[in-house]
Amino acid sequence: MDLATARAHIQQHLDRMSVAYARPLFDEWAVLSVGEDTRGVPAYAGPRPDAFRRTLLADTAPLRAIAAGRKFTSGDFEFAVDGHGTRYDALMMLGPTSYLVCSHTEKSLGEIRADPNWLKAQAVFFELGEKFRHDPLSG
Repeated sequence: MDLATARAHIQQHLDRMSVAYARPLFDEWAVLSVGEDTRGVPAYAGPRPDAFRRTLLADTAPLRAIAAGRKFTSGDFEFAVDGHGTRYDALMMLGPTSYLVCSHTEKSLGEIRADPNWLKAQAVFFELGEKFRHDPLSG
């Protein structure tokens, strides 16, 4: 899958998650590239385009701690229940060197999960993972 297609799938599924949740769910997301030759942020959507890079390392810390030492394949995901504020709540491997991170910039995932609609929204996130499992983001 190319980046433009990946961006479209991500936004479509996050919009569907918000519908399932009955209000906005993840208001910020980014595609992170961690390859030797392609480190960076090839895609970002959210309310703080000028500030998010400055806090990216701190904001991804809870997810990095959870993922440390684990082997992910495309479509695998993980959640950080205690990622308050701009800390990222969700991580999904999109391809061999690419990850999606998502955040609700005002609530923790623990607060989000307290709503029964979370289960419906989580099913849509799983569907997104399956898209990348079958067609990973290239390079």
